[in-house]
Amino acid sequence: MSETVPRHIGIILDGNRRFAKKLMLKPWMGHEWGAKKFRQFLDWSRELGVQEVTAYTFSIQNFNRPKEEFDYLMGVFAKEFKDLSTPEKSAELTEKGIRINFIGRIAMFPAHVQEGMRKLMDLTKDNTPFVVNFAMAYGGREEVIDAIKKLGADIRQGTIDVEKINENVFGKYLYLNSDPELIIRTGGEKRTSNFLPWQGIYSEWFFVEKTWPEIEKQDLLAVLEEFKTRERRFGK
Repeated sequence: MSETVPRHIGIILDGNRRFAKKLMLKPWMGHEWGAKKFRQFLDWSRELGVQEVTAYTFSIQNFNRPKEEFDYLMGVFAKEFKDLSTPEKSAELTEKGIRINFIGRIAMFPAHVQEGMRKLMDLTKDNTPFVVNFAMAYGGREEVIDAIKKLGADIRQGTIDVEKINENVFGKYLYLNSDPELIIRTGGEKRTSNFLPWQGIYSEWFFVEKTWPEIEKQDLLAVLEEFKTRERRFGK
């Protein structure tokens, strides 16, 4: 892999609903286009030498969306997970070396969606070298709080010495112990929206005007070209 290609890319998949509105469809129907685009994005990333992708797929705040939209989204998730778990698709994931993780408070999802997540993680757990993390029922502050709770429990049980806690130790209590060099947000908004606040402190951020379903390989290539020109100082 070229040193100028990030090992790990984070991405906020924004703009699905606005894309659907352009097509005069119900807003939440854009998520199906978004799911198809994500599969393409993974292929592009693998081709270019990226080794890990973390996608902000569903935030904790998204649970407050209207029931019709929420139910539709759960159907999209369940369908995608079931499709990826079929023998044919599972074999394809193994051939491509894709391991799938879900990070967040996934117990918040309906039981059938959780079951699909667990099955997909189990089927791909030994695959290498490409990792896909779906941040679902995810929030960055919530991730830190959950990590503190787990750390506090270990302190009470005496399994960890308070004086030995540092950034590396704390990172192991997070949902994700991997820092993206690059984070992309589509859809034109310029906010971080509670995405990877711990892991992304030195990430290079790129804000793309196109909605997520409109993104093409050329857009990713353009981001990577600019990424090459940025000098990453890490506070020095």
